[in-house]
Amino acid sequence: MNEDVGDAAQTTSPVAIDGASPYGAGALFQILRDGRHRTRAELAAETGLARSTVTQRVDALLMSNLIGPADKGASTGGRPPTRFAFNRAARIVLAADIGATHVRAAVTDLTGGILAEAREEIAVEAGPEKVLGWVDTAGRELIAEAGRTLDDLLGVGVGLPGPVEHSTGRPVNPPIMPGWDGFDVQGYLHERFHAIVLADNDVNIMALGEHFTRWREAPHLMFIKVATGIGCGLISDHRLHRGAQGAAGDLGHIQLPRGSDVPCRCGNTGCLEAVASGAAIAAQLRESGIEARSSRDVVAWARSGSVQALQLIRQAGRDLGDVLAAAVSLFNPSVIVIGGSLAQAGDHLIAGVREAVYRRSLPLATQHLRIVRAETDDRDGIVGAAVMVIDHALSAAQVDKLVTPPR
Repeated sequence: MNEDVGDAAQTTSPVAIDGASPYGAGALFQILRDGRHRTRAELAAETGLARSTVTQRVDALLMSNLIGPADKGASTGGRPPTRFAFNRAARIVLAADIGATHVRAAVTDLTGGILAEAREEIAVEAGPEKVLGWVDTAGRELIAEAGRTLDDLLGVGVGLPGPVEHSTGRPVNPPIMPGWDGFDVQGYLHERFHAIVLADNDVNIMALGEHFTRWREAPHLMFIKVATGIGCGLISDHRLHRGAQGAAGDLGHIQLPRGSDVPCRCGNTGCLEAVASGAAIAAQLRESGIEARSSRDVVAWARSGSVQALQLIRQAGRDLGDVLAAAVSLFNPSVIVIGGSLAQAGDHLIAGVREAVYRRSLPLATQHLRIVRAETDDRDGIVGAAVMVIDHALSAAQVDKLVTPPR
C-alpha cells in the first residue's frame, strides 16, 4: 500500500514522553533517535497516529533539520515511499571535562561523535575565570575547526571535579576548587555562547559517557572514578541518578573502620578517599621514601614493577570493594565500571575490588554482576558532557518548543 493513501484506523494509543504531548513532533522524534530509517506509514503504525498527523509532524521536523530523508522504502505499487532518519549533523555540542590538573574540550555531533578536540594543562585551582576562559577560547576554535558556526551550537556541557548543584550548575564547597564555590558556571558560559549550558560533577558525566558508549543495554550501572579522589556515578533504569540535591554517589566520603584516624580533606577522618585514593597512595609511598606526588606517579611506579606500589593499589581495591559491597546490596547494579587514573595501573585495583565485593555481598546480588575497567576512560567525560546536553535539549518537550514557531 502506498503511504500517501488516506488515513487508516489505528489500534495503538499514543503515549506521552517526558511530559510532552503524545501527538507532538518531539514524541515522534524520540522514536527516530535510534537511527533506524522509517517511512511515514511505519511511524503511523508504531505510534498509533493518523498518517495526516504523522505527515505534519515529519514536515515540522524536516524544517528544523533534526531529521532528513534517507533511502527509499520498498514499493508495493506506485512511487516508493521515502524513509526518514535522525540527522546527527543538524547541530553541534561543545563539551568540556575539567579535571584537577587539566581541561579537555571537544565539539561533538548529536550522537556524541567527536568532531574536534583539545586539551590543556590547567589546574582547576587557577580559578573559574582562567579555566572557563580557556573553554570559551578553545570552544570557538574547535567549532571553527569542525567547519561549523555558533549558530549551529545546541548547547554546552561541563563536568567539574567537585560537588555541583545540578539545578543551578554551581559548585558547592568544592574541596580542590578554590574560588569556585557558588560560581555561576552556566551564566558565565551562556553569556559567551548564548546557548543552553548544563554543568555536573565529573563522575556523573563519566558515568553517562561510559553507559552511552559501552553499556547502553545495562539498566543499572555504577561508575567509580579512582584518581586524586574517589567518586561514583549512578545509572538507574538507564537514567543518571543525582539524588535530591545532586549529591548522590559520594562514595569517597564513606568511613572505613580501618582508617578511622586518617584525616580527609572534607574535614572528617577515615574516609575511603583518605585511605584508598591515588593521592592517599602517593602519600604512603612518600612516607616509604618513594617519590610520588600524584595518581600518575603511583601508576608509573606500578607499571615499572614497584612491589610496594602494587601492594598498596591492591589494598586500595579491597578497601573500595568493602564499601562497594554495601552499595551492591543497596543498589543491586548489573555492572560496576572502575575508571580514573588509578585504574590504568593494571588489574591490581580491579582484582582487589572483586575480591572484597564477591566475598562480602549476597550471592543473589552478585549472580550476574560484572566488575570491569573503563575502556573509554580518557573520553568518558567529554562524551558524557555532550550526552547530558543532547538528552536535555532533544527531549520530547524541548523538541516541541524548537519546532513550534513563537506566537
